[in-house]
Amino acid sequence: MQKVKIIYLSLINILVIRKEIKAALGEFPFPAFWGPRAGIASSEWIARSAKWIEEKHSPNLSLVYLPHLDYDLQRFGPNHPGIVKELEAIDKVAGDLIDFLEKRGIQVSVLSEYGITEAKQVIYPNRAFRDKGWLGLKDELGLEYLDCGGSRAFAITDHQVANVYLNDDCTTFAREVRNVLEGLEGIGQVLNRKSQQDAGLDHDRAGDLIAIAEEDAWFAYYHWEDDAKAPDFARCVDVHRKYGYDPAELFVDPSISFPTAKAGLRLLQKKLGFRTFFDLIPLDATLVKGTHGAMPAEKDDWPILLGTFPSTAGKPILATEVHDLLLDFCRG
Repeated sequence: MQKVKIIYLSLINILVIRKEIKAALGEFPFPAFWGPRAGIASSEWIARSAKWIEEKHSPNLSLVYLPHLDYDLQRFGPNHPGIVKELEAIDKVAGDLIDFLEKRGIQVSVLSEYGITEAKQVIYPNRAFRDKGWLGLKDELGLEYLDCGGSRAFAITDHQVANVYLNDDCTTFAREVRNVLEGLEGIGQVLNRKSQQDAGLDHDRAGDLIAIAEEDAWFAYYHWEDDAKAPDFARCVDVHRKYGYDPAELFVDPSISFPTAKAGLRLLQKKLGFRTFFDLIPLDATLVKGTHGAMPAEKDDWPILLGTFPSTAGKPILATEVHDLLLDFCRG
């Protein structure tokens, strides 16, 4: 009963904080967090909220996520000349937050989740499976949806990693699928259950195979061959229904002549109660110019961890070591 009470009180506190922080800072600018309008405004709001929390509640630990560099690094790639401006923008936000925290005697560590490298080619594993007749599809009002349960093989994609699931236990079939994947241009390696175990990736939902792209390639979830038959959600910002991560959601379809007018029309239709989709996203995965997930060859492209970590002394560390390093950092 005590645990239930603690959870209940925690939820009440969260709701109170949510109301108070919105009153103080305004609504979180969600369109600036993800989608074609994603930009610095979301990171600015998050940084202000971190200061607000510190001033009001002074927690023992704050985890603050500033997403800004995800956006144009994926849109345009790390070598685009406009990236300098975006680096300066997030440097100002992060620097101001660090100064604020350090003046209050708080230790600060800076961790990047990954390093983004230039994307030059797209891999479509589900289209390859479709060509082999392994993909199950459902036709709904003339549109094609992936039938995962009815597929002999299908892939769930996330930038440079694709988890491949087989609904056929035959070892010969698994080898055939692996051979098909290894034959696709841009794939660096394919791990079966045994090699997943050796790599420490053998969790229950890892898939029967894991494909990892080469440094300049990434996986798109697309399974259709005709854009006219793409699922209704494909042209929308809809992260929960797609069969993988879709960085094309950072773009507005360049074929739309007046995207602002179309967005306004869709918003009006929604307010009038019509079922509608904000179908503004392109179906061209080649627009994406930055990717991540595989280990870059250049150490300058690796993620970084900044802070007082004497035991590492600037040496490369494993991602699995970050947890314990941060715990030791918090203990002082």
